[in-house]
Amino acid sequence: MKLSQVKLALKQLEIISFKLPNGTLVPNHFHVTEIGKITKHFIDCGGTERKEDVVNFQLWNANDYDHRLHPEKLLNIIELSENVLNISDLEIEVEYQADTIGKFGLDFDGQHFLLTSKQTDCLAKDKCGIPLEKTKATISAIIDEPCCAPGSNCC
Repeated sequence: MKLSQVKLALKQLEIISFKLPNGTLVPNHFHVTEIGKITKHFIDCGGTERKEDVVNFQLWNANDYDHRLHPEKLLNIIELSENVLNISDLEIEVEYQADTIGKFGLDFDGQHFLLTSKQTDCLAKDKCGIPLEKTKATISAIIDEPCCAPGSNCC
């Protein structure tokens, strides 16, 4: 989910809620303690230099049960971050601590922001010997019309 999509979603909400991949909600007294731009500059296992930028939201459970983060407040924090940190419309990554800090993607179902599981991947499969998955297809799916019909004497 990109930052512009988060801003649009916040404009239609009265309350903000985040749902973990297991379906449980982040406690409603959470705070967004940071919004930032994270740049990852690295070399993959195939030797290719890469650079990735994401907008990072850090969620934190406070012992402050009397306050909730309202959509307009989060919008203000996002807009301030965009201006001060020169953040563009990037993908969102969310940090949330359960047992340890986890990194999640973000989606929206019309009511809740969904923290989505992220997976590692090899970015240089062709260079480090990992076979690419082959596409399976039947011959009938590849050929629109038979080139030779029985009895046509074409082959």
